[in-house]
Amino acid sequence: MLQYTTRRLILSVPTLLFISLVIFLLLELAPGDPMAQVPLTVPDEVKQRMREALGLGEPMPVRFGKWLWQFFVVEPLYLFDLTFGTSFAEGQQRVISWQTRSPVMDIVAQRMPQTLWVVGTAYIVAILIALPIGIYSAYRQYSWFDQAGTFVTMVGFSVPPFFSGVLVIVIFSVQLGWFPSIYDTTHKVTDWESFVVQLQQMIMPVMVLALQITSQLSRFMRASMLDNLNQDYVRTARAKGLGEKTVVLVHVLRNSMIPVVTVIALGIPSIFGGAIITEQVFKVNGIGQLLITAIQANDLPMVQTLTFVFAILIVLFNLIADILYGILDPRIRYD
Repeated sequence: MLQYTTRRLILSVPTLLFISLVIFLLLELAPGDPMAQVPLTVPDEVKQRMREALGLGEPMPVRFGKWLWQFFVVEPLYLFDLTFGTSFAEGQQRVISWQTRSPVMDIVAQRMPQTLWVVGTAYIVAILIALPIGIYSAYRQYSWFDQAGTFVTMVGFSVPPFFSGVLVIVIFSVQLGWFPSIYDTTHKVTDWESFVVQLQQMIMPVMVLALQITSQLSRFMRASMLDNLNQDYVRTARAKGLGEKTVVLVHVLRNSMIPVVTVIALGIPSIFGGAIITEQVFKVNGIGQLLITAIQANDLPMVQTLTFVFAILIVLFNLIADILYGILDPRIRYD
């Protein structure tokens, strides 16, 4: 397992370098000018000097090399200095946002807690709800619970967040007045009362996100359970006199979790990527909204850094899913 993990980590280096190059080239070829939002009264020679100050006057390979150095060397050194009080990154140029003229990773660190509060909680809630529903729906196939679960999950998966988000705002905020319609990103949790306020403003966006994630995961869980319930090893276990709970929750569930683990693991990067539509509906000042504003402002360093961070997370959690395969199924070997 250790050799396999080391080999995969080594192979991920050229993979990520290739992904970073593709992202850089796509953003370079994309239409748009970072000077588009500059007032028309600004002379062309001033705009040209502004482009040069942003580094746009340098050749493409030079800019790509600088970004790699800043992302892989300067930013880790800055984090190390911040943690241990050293000064290795002193005087080094960090990845700077064209829109805010501040380091990109500082802005991401400011927005990340809001995204984790909402999207992370929704993902955990969805997993805790979806897995039992999928297991019981498969075990009681075609029962009223299975029929109702199928209907609810199909509705939840089909209804887009921009509709369900507005719907819950109208019902629970406008009509009933239970929860705030706008997420207050400046709110800080300091005591129990502030924690209750935080929960109240999280309920609606978490509800919208969890409904969609639950619909997807429960369908995967149900399909995987149905594939294993009719296998020969299940009939053998029952013939040996094992209890039904042991057969379903130990033997069947363990094998059924293998494909579901992939879906869960590959969905975790979306937590850090934020829920773009839901964050827009509820005014959550998170990573998803940050990416949208960066794209609209042609802030290439911000867009490039965020998309590459998402790529790193996908590669990392793909590796974690492969490792979990060996834990769930001892027959899998990484020789």
